[in-house]
Formats: sequence, structure tokens, C-alpha cells
Amino acid sequence: MSHSTPQAVLFDLDGTLLDTAPDLLAALNYVLEKHDILPIDEVTFRPTVSDGSKAMLELGFGKHIKNIDFHSVKLAFLKKYESLGCTHSTLFDGIETLLRVLELRNVKIAIVTNKPEFLAKPIVDCLPPLNRIPVVVCGDTLTRAKPHPDQLLLACEQLDVVPEKCWYVGDAERDVQAAKAAKMKAIVALWGYVPSNEIAKRWNADQYATNPSEIFHNI
Repeated sequence: MSHSTPQAVLFDLDGTLLDTAPDLLAALNYVLEKHDILPIDEVTFRPTVSDGSKAMLELGFGKHIKNIDFHSVKLAFLKKYESLGCTHSTLFDGIETLLRVLELRNVKIAIVTNKPEFLAKPIVDCLPPLNRIPVVVCGDTLTRAKPHPDQLLLACEQLDVVPEKCWYVGDAERDVQAAKAAKMKAIVALWGYVPSNEIAKRWNADQYATNPSEIFHNI
């Protein structure tokens, strides 16, 4: 596998390009309040974001999770989150510069996320420079999502690039697994929602970046 200058760099969304934790936490605390459960603080919450809505709700409800209609609570959580959109979500520091450098060096860009399209696309579309990224593959675009490589391979097909000459940047173990299965360079965004740097190191990624500039300095 070549780790030289890539044809394309693919990115996860939550915890990699965008800090969506504030809006997700607001949606979680909204449903917790409806059930008379104390809110969760952001420090406790952030490590669960990349694990999806099930993990977030399990964290919030704790021992009460067995007493709720999980499906209806999940729908309420997602509906509230959808209404918030990108109210409090922001690009991580250095992401805008990274994307600009990639564009200037003619490196193609795509977003590959497990977030469903009805949640991901409105956020991407409302936030420059993400709204200039030509390919966005979501969690429900295909039958299988990460850690399977299918989404990453589809993004390569749409960008007309060779997977072996691409990098994938994410903040979860499933991102590393998907990248390796697609024969891409796997880069962990340590600025994201990793459980801890120690745990992330066990994922055996090809690179661990503490900030976005460490990615384009290698290009």
C-alpha cells in the first residue's frame, strides 16, 4: 500500500471534521428531561458520540434504559437533533485550513459517515467549506456501513480514484477497520471523540494525528 501523496483524502464527519457534540448533547438532555432524568455533562458525553445514538441514549438513561420504549425515545432524540441541525456544531480548529491545502494541491475530498443522510446532508450543506465537498456517502447510502469498506470504495468510485492511493481520516475503531479493509491509509483524528489516546493506539492505524495540520504536512 502506497502512503505517498494521496489521490484523495476521505473524512468521517462527527468527531473528525465537525464537533457535533453540543447539538447531540442538547438533544439527549431534551429527552432526558422529558423522562425526569438528570442531564449529562459534556465531558462525560463526548467519548460516546462516535458510537451512535444507541450508545448516547444508553449513557443518558443508564439503569432506566430498561424502563423506556427505546424505539420511541430514539425517534424523539433524532427528531430533536434534526431540528437543531448545526445550531452549535462547528468545524474543528484547523479543518478549514486542511481542506484548503488539499484543494490547492489537487487532492480530491469526500465525506464518508455512518450518520444517516437525512441528518448528515443538511448539516454538510449549511456549513462552508463542507458544502463544496462533491461526494458525501452516508450510513444508509448502502446496505452495509463502516466497519465494512463498502462506503469508502463507493466514494473512490465516485471520485474516480484508486483506493490504495487514498487516505481515510476518522476518530473511531470502525474507521480504521474500514480503511484497512479498503486498503487505504488509516489516520486517527485524536482531536475527535476517541475514548482515550491509549485506547486509540490499540487500533493499529497507520498514523495518529493530534491536529489537522499533521495530515497536510505529510502531503
